[in-house]
Amino acid sequence: MSVPDQTQQPPPPSPFVTGLTGRCPACGKGRLFQNFLGVRARCEACGLDFGFADAGDGPAIFIILLGGFIVVGAALLVEVMYRPPYWVHAALWGPLILLVTLAPLRSMKGLLIALQFHHKAAEGRHEHRSGS
Repeated sequence: MSVPDQTQQPPPPSPFVTGLTGRCPACGKGRLFQNFLGVRARCEACGLDFGFADAGDGPAIFIILLGGFIVVGAALLVEVMYRPPYWVHAALWGPLILLVTLAPLRSMKGLLIALQFHHKAAEGRHEHRSGS
């Protein structure tokens, strides 16, 4: 009968769960954000330095593509089916644009940062060779 190894660390948390919930990608306990989109300096639970976290424009690009697909598709459908006046379009799609872009933005940023940590992604480095 084998004895379980007590030195094994628990498996790392899922990057999808930690990212979408805004938790630390290393421990899954500490909060990732200090405000709506501002990333904390370090994890309050495990002390991981979040200096690596740079999602750039990635979250905004994904949200723009997804939100644009939803809003433009819905606007075209409503226009073809009902032909409402322009003020109805403005009243419908303005709030929907805000909803489909701002609501998922924080979760998408958290997900990209968690995936960046999970895959150990970093800036590209050029190797400098000498001797030729």
